[in-house]
Amino acid sequence: MVVAGVLVGCGNGDSLESFGGPTMGSTYSIKYVRHAGLAEPGKVRGEVEGILAEVDRQVSTYRSDSEIERFNALPANSCQKMPEAVLELIRVGEQLSVQSEGSYDLTVEPLMNLWGFGPQGREEKIPGAATLAEVMQRIGHQHLHIEGERLCKDAPVEVDFNSIAAGYAVDTIAARLDAMGVHDYLVEATGELKAKGKKTDGSPWRIALEEPRDDQQVAERIINVDGYGVSTSGDYRNYFLQEGRRYSHAFDARNGAPVLHNLASVTVIHPSALMADGLSTLLLILGPERAWDYAEKHDVGAFFVIRADTGFVIRTSRTFERLSGAKN
Repeated sequence: MVVAGVLVGCGNGDSLESFGGPTMGSTYSIKYVRHAGLAEPGKVRGEVEGILAEVDRQVSTYRSDSEIERFNALPANSCQKMPEAVLELIRVGEQLSVQSEGSYDLTVEPLMNLWGFGPQGREEKIPGAATLAEVMQRIGHQHLHIEGERLCKDAPVEVDFNSIAAGYAVDTIAARLDAMGVHDYLVEATGELKAKGKKTDGSPWRIALEEPRDDQQVAERIINVDGYGVSTSGDYRNYFLQEGRRYSHAFDARNGAPVLHNLASVTVIHPSALMADGLSTLLLILGPERAWDYAEKHDVGAFFVIRADTGFVIRTSRTFERLSGAKN
């Protein structure tokens, strides 16, 4: 998920602090205005990196000792005590799965691996029908349930939080910054972000939304963001081509296959970065028509980029225009 080019201006007075580094197989970056009396930058960085390390320990699918990968390794009819954060992500995933009629699902990791996109993926290829049918027996949020502090499963399902984990981390960091008295910031992790307040010169945080191209970066739209999370999901960075068709890492869990429609990318703006993260994935899976209907029905701020013979067609929901302060 990618939101391109955070546009940051310079100003006088309070200082603009920034730092970043690796996280979740990608990178993170923090920019914030440091007013007099706020914590030293080193303490702020320590708090942020502590949160990122905790999220990684809880939900990473790329380390066998994470909470969720230990759960994924369990057989059917097993339970495991989980942190409340993990259980909350499960609840969000169930909500999005129900609202998408099963197209979005957290249990798609075996499909990701089968098609070559997951942490254990190998060759990127179209799997055989029999193999796909076998894997589909292990797909579906209905196989998960929560008992008190435990996450349980009645089939050998594997949970993949990659569609919401970064958004959750961004929200958690933003809340920690607020608690530390930092109220003007831009938090970004693996492309998911949240901005609040103003820059040092009093201007808003401005975000450039990237045109869905894999050959170069081109800003399609610039928006002002204050108090919202922003997430972009697209099919243009992680895909393979076979017999002239583009197979991306966005899966419809109902049929176990990558989506093949012409919706190239979706950007969602939402008060919660977690929900922006999940909803951008959900809408990308649904495709241009179903996604538009969903966005209008649920008042989702969505910016759609659709492939057409003449290039790209842009479509924005009414909520997106209201929330984004969008500028061409």
